[in-house]
Amino acid sequence: MNNVSPPASIDTGASRRSFLATGPLLAASLAVPALPAHAQSGSGVRWCGTWGAAPTGPPPSGSIQTYSNQTLRLIVRASIGGSRVRIRVSNEMGSAPLRIGAASIALRSSGAAVTQGTLRELRFGGATSVTIPARAPAISDALDLVVPAQADLAISLYLSGSAQGTTLHNVALQSSYVSTGGDYTSAVSMPVSRTLSSWPFLSAVDVNVAAPCLVALGDSITDGQGSTGNANRRWPDYLARRLQASLGAAGRIGVVNRGISGNSLLTDYPNALLAGYAALERFDRDVLATSGARFLVAFIGINDICYSPGSNPIPAGDLIAGYRQLISRAGARDITIIGATLPPFEGFVYYTAARERVRRAVNDWMRASGEFDALLDVEAALRDPARPTRVLPAYDSGDHLHPSDAGYQAIANAMPLAPFIAGGNVTAERLS
Repeated sequence: MNNVSPPASIDTGASRRSFLATGPLLAASLAVPALPAHAQSGSGVRWCGTWGAAPTGPPPSGSIQTYSNQTLRLIVRASIGGSRVRIRVSNEMGSAPLRIGAASIALRSSGAAVTQGTLRELRFGGATSVTIPARAPAISDALDLVVPAQADLAISLYLSGSAQGTTLHNVALQSSYVSTGGDYTSAVSMPVSRTLSSWPFLSAVDVNVAAPCLVALGDSITDGQGSTGNANRRWPDYLARRLQASLGAAGRIGVVNRGISGNSLLTDYPNALLAGYAALERFDRDVLATSGARFLVAFIGINDICYSPGSNPIPAGDLIAGYRQLISRAGARDITIIGATLPPFEGFVYYTAARERVRRAVNDWMRASGEFDALLDVEAALRDPARPTRVLPAYDSGDHLHPSDAGYQAIANAMPLAPFIAGGNVTAERLS
């Protein structure tokens, strides 16, 4: 795969709001509208995100990893399957061009090894290599590969020359691999020099199905902090499996996780760039640009509260104004938006009574206003009935904010299924 063609060039170029009741008796009457055209290509092929992560960075200068003539083998879990696939590679936080000398995709067998016969060369505009300008992404050409739902994929990127890992998703909770020197994109197994706990450069995998995609926009709780590594036990992972198990054909919904640890709804932190841009700022890139985006879960805001002054925290009204912006922007693209209440956090290091009052006010507004299309009541799913300001001990990872594996599953189980029912094909009994 070192027969390098000329590098590809990159073109760098609410009134509908009504609260969607979640009771099972309404399920049979709910229909999912056609996919919005903005998320599809002009070729007539429908695409849906099967995996994704939100790019962040650059890291602090002392912790930037440099790759020199090495291959990254990045491991991700597909949510739904398809017969054709493409990827998105990001240099959006880079300050210099990023050269990918070769790339491939395959089904992963174990560790850094892939399944014989599934390895496919990725191209960009017909070329085997691509140079991505600073601040830009690149989407690969589509290729034939049967991807089963819930399959592990291995995306290999050969970084010819020297490349700095300035664009990455920091908290992967998944081991990926860096080779010794050389291009191993066409190798079933490769020599490993070290493992990675992040996803450098890779930000999306799409499959060719006319299915809707759910984007989970959030912070460290959506990112899965506190869950078991290499086990896909984040709440969006549990939700993808639940949709497929509970809804049959109607549950063929891509789930793309755009959670970023440390992320906020309203505020950027210039000295903490791995926390990502605020949700209002990254909405277009991380939601609207996701292929097939049709549903959005907005589960964000606790960091805005925790990082504001303990005795005089951010007003609930400021957060509500931010949520209303997400609602308006989602509605403009016919995306169903599901709000998520903020979790209990007494005992967490940033807990104060004043911050707790803001959290309660936000949750009260979410439940009473009906401005979201539906509501995922995370607080109700996680709280300890004996002490509702705390997470139930069985659902607590130990820091009194981030859930355990069981807590993440409880969040997924609390998701109302009614918004996802298409054409009345799922009966009320199946939702109960």
